[in-house]
Amino acid sequence: MATFASALLRVKEDLQRYLPAATIEQACQKAGHRWRKRKFDPVTTIQLFVLQILWGNTAIVHLRHLAKMPINAAAYCQARMRLPLAALEQLLEKLVCGIAGVSEPRRWCGLRVFLVDATCALAPDTPDNQKQFPQPKGQKKGCGFPVPKLVGLVDAFSGLIGKVLFTPLYHHDLRGSVALHAALGSGDLLCGDRAFCAYAHFHLLTVRQVLGLFRMHASRIVDFQRPGKRQPPKRKAGQARSEFVRSLGDDDHLVKWFKPRDCPKWMTPAQYQSLPESMLIRELRFEIPTAHGRTRVVTIATTLLDAQAFPKHRIAELYGLRWTIETHFGELKTTLKMRRIKCQTAAGVQKEILIFCLVYNLTHALMLQAARQQNKPPERISFIDALRWLLTAEPAEVPGQLTVNPRRQGRHQPRVVKDRHDGYQRMTRTREHMNKNPENWPGRK
Repeated sequence: MATFASALLRVKEDLQRYLPAATIEQACQKAGHRWRKRKFDPVTTIQLFVLQILWGNTAIVHLRHLAKMPINAAAYCQARMRLPLAALEQLLEKLVCGIAGVSEPRRWCGLRVFLVDATCALAPDTPDNQKQFPQPKGQKKGCGFPVPKLVGLVDAFSGLIGKVLFTPLYHHDLRGSVALHAALGSGDLLCGDRAFCAYAHFHLLTVRQVLGLFRMHASRIVDFQRPGKRQPPKRKAGQARSEFVRSLGDDDHLVKWFKPRDCPKWMTPAQYQSLPESMLIRELRFEIPTAHGRTRVVTIATTLLDAQAFPKHRIAELYGLRWTIETHFGELKTTLKMRRIKCQTAAGVQKEILIFCLVYNLTHALMLQAARQQNKPPERISFIDALRWLLTAEPAEVPGQLTVNPRRQGRHQPRVVKDRHDGYQRMTRTREHMNKNPENWPGRK
């Protein structure tokens, strides 16, 4: 049998460092997977899968050139299908623990901070994918792609993805994020955007002794006027109620939130009945000066009630890190090319995304190592430069000087795209329908 290429040897070495072969086999056995002694055992299959994703989710016919070994496409695909989804989820968590064990964790005011958000990808238009991850409702049947949505939990400072959950496109982000609470420990802090700012979500976090910090939801009335000067706010139908308790400073106070009158759609009636009638929340507001003389006002709701231990300016600095999760998702979808998934089944789509997350974490492990050697914060190390190093490095080679991105504070650019891509019209009818009526093709007179 031909020897493995240096690229595959490098993958084996990196996986062996954080995920030994015994750990992979143990995770598969725990998930109920049994296998015979064959060429594509779970360890070899995962190693080849990681190598494939490292090279931009390349084709299997290219994979045999990278590995310098004969690879039967059908046998390799069947081996991937045999991998248990539960085992890959467990390996992702073990990989994060392995990386964290060799690096010094960073904390904010003594707390571990995690970011939560959701993103989407595109999957092949197959019946199984459409059933599990339906396409957007505005598209005609046969004219769109299934859209799997994943809710991810990311370490705010190392950038490691600790856990992901998969939901259909139109399920609320909170329905998935609640299942992520099991990955959080007592005293951890969860930070997210306004989609996660809900009374019920704060309570579920408090039950687990987890702190929360989210941007204020638009459905809530916030009034920072001093007592005696405040006017009764004009409350619209559906807006949440609150009651002033105590001022903590300028645009910073404690209020009492009340239980919503209706059960949220993402909760069960039993969960709704367990909610307390009220809870104490800290509301604060700060300004972010932006370009062109504009000032953006951000309002935060949090269970960090101690103004001495968690000053307002430190909370403002922390919330500035929330946007980094968008950068991490961009690294996944753009740099690693996860925007389009190739698997034809819903289970395969989830496994493929989990391998993308494994590769992403391996790249961030290299960034953490390079940051220590270069005495720079990990977020300053270039992700794409670390990925290129992984693709070209020899086995046992130590990373040298990786590219350090400059600090770009205060940037503000319009969210527009300059590249027009192509001028072809969007599909509004299936190809089968258009092929029966070629005279009605777009652009044909």
